[in-house]
Amino acid sequence: MTDTLHARLLIIDFGSQVTQLIARRLRELDVYCEIHPFQNVTSAFLQEFAPKAVILSGGPASVIDEGSPRPPSEVFELGVPVLGICYGQQVMMHMLGGKVERGHGTAEFGRAYVTPEEQRIDLLKGWFLEEREQVWMSHGDHVSAIAPGFEVYGTSPNAPFAITADLDRNFFAVQFHPEVHHTPNGKTLYQNFVELAGFTGDWTMGAYREEAIRKIRAQVGDAKVICGLSGGVDSSVAAVLIHEAIGDQLTCVFVDHGLLRQGEAEEVVTMFRDHYNMPLIHADEQELFLGALEGESDPETKRKTIGKLFIDVFQKHAGEVGGAKFLAQGTLYPDVIESVSFSGGPSVTIKSHHNVGGLPEKMGLKLVEPLRELFKDEVRALGRELGLPDSFIGRHPFPGPGLAIRCPGEITREKLDILRKADAVYIDQIRRHGLYDEIWQAFVAILPVRTVGVMGDGRTYDFACALRAVTSVDGMTADYYPFSHDFLGETATRIINEVPGINRVTYDITSKPPGTIEWE
Repeated sequence: MTDTLHARLLIIDFGSQVTQLIARRLRELDVYCEIHPFQNVTSAFLQEFAPKAVILSGGPASVIDEGSPRPPSEVFELGVPVLGICYGQQVMMHMLGGKVERGHGTAEFGRAYVTPEEQRIDLLKGWFLEEREQVWMSHGDHVSAIAPGFEVYGTSPNAPFAITADLDRNFFAVQFHPEVHHTPNGKTLYQNFVELAGFTGDWTMGAYREEAIRKIRAQVGDAKVICGLSGGVDSSVAAVLIHEAIGDQLTCVFVDHGLLRQGEAEEVVTMFRDHYNMPLIHADEQELFLGALEGESDPETKRKTIGKLFIDVFQKHAGEVGGAKFLAQGTLYPDVIESVSFSGGPSVTIKSHHNVGGLPEKMGLKLVEPLRELFKDEVRALGRELGLPDSFIGRHPFPGPGLAIRCPGEITREKLDILRKADAVYIDQIRRHGLYDEIWQAFVAILPVRTVGVMGDGRTYDFACALRAVTSVDGMTADYYPFSHDFLGETATRIINEVPGINRVTYDITSKPPGTIEWE
């Protein structure tokens, strides 16, 4: 649990796939909130956390089933506003004396429309300016009888208690999901809820910056800190923030594994060593990494090889910083949420993670994670607050194993050189057309095949490459970017003309979750 000066809103998670979106909507309203799985929310927890309001999330369970998730009954005795969403509404009704039943034709999944009752309440200010509001439903069970003290303020065809409230106790419950994009006016409902709960909107990046610096100084004291700097947004913002707090007690280690984009190593060194005057160790270990990867084509083996070498190299160079007691990492709030998930169950390994797992223990270091309360968009806002240039703040995500996973099959220096040049042309094209900020991530992958082509009057036998570009609203889902045919034709022509070794270009329009966007 985080020690914070801000009034806090508690989100109790019952396993909904979109619980993170609730937190994001509240953070957008400058309200500090934390998500905690229901099994961790005990009476003692509530007393220590002291929330100013509580939201009960959705979830896949049925309150009718024995052993289904519950919040502690003390939630309803805190004297603070409580909002139940979907399963949260049902568990609220069930625990307070109402009734929930199986579907029986009243299940709703997808778009629905809610109409108001005659009496209007403050929770619904700005709602029902027209006859009805579009919402997103996702429920099989339904509330068949509301708890004593509650009244109905909105209905849908299959949810006669779509919006209910007990105004005396400031308890509110909705059957739909206000946090998702498909409830267009959902943010207004959340804004009304936090206003009636008395939040003042003091969760700003300026305030967070000051608070984080205070915490870093208190945690670190006069000890030395090592930071693994990749040049990405998270590690860059973490490094600048910590440097502002403790100055030259911080040393950054930048591991150059030879799998970076064109000119990237020089940019990072110039930015942090020359511009910010940070102590920086540039660990140029390209020969070591590329030698170890020679002849290897299996993607998981490549990842593990890079990960193991990274730890060894980082440990070797970090050892040059005598007396360091802390390791800084750019851990974000979604990472924290996932590590204490609702289910706690095992998941299938799609690909091994590239973070420096186990390194703090091996080196006997304590962790400094100044971004662990923030979502990605908040990290970017903090970076702007710290004065980092937009070229760093707005950069597309880049994987830890770098170009190794954009080079399916065996990695060679020739293929990496071709890939860097093709990627540079592609990104230049996107920037020239003013599309870079519309796209969440874009890159080139070099395919492990050669194709026959004709250039001028000559025959070529060169590599094919694939272009990928995706959009994402919240980093949880992604879709391909709809380039025009003119853009793709112009880009393909430039790559073939300017990059020796490429004679064919394709565009991948596969939609994927962000975790599987990389080509391998």
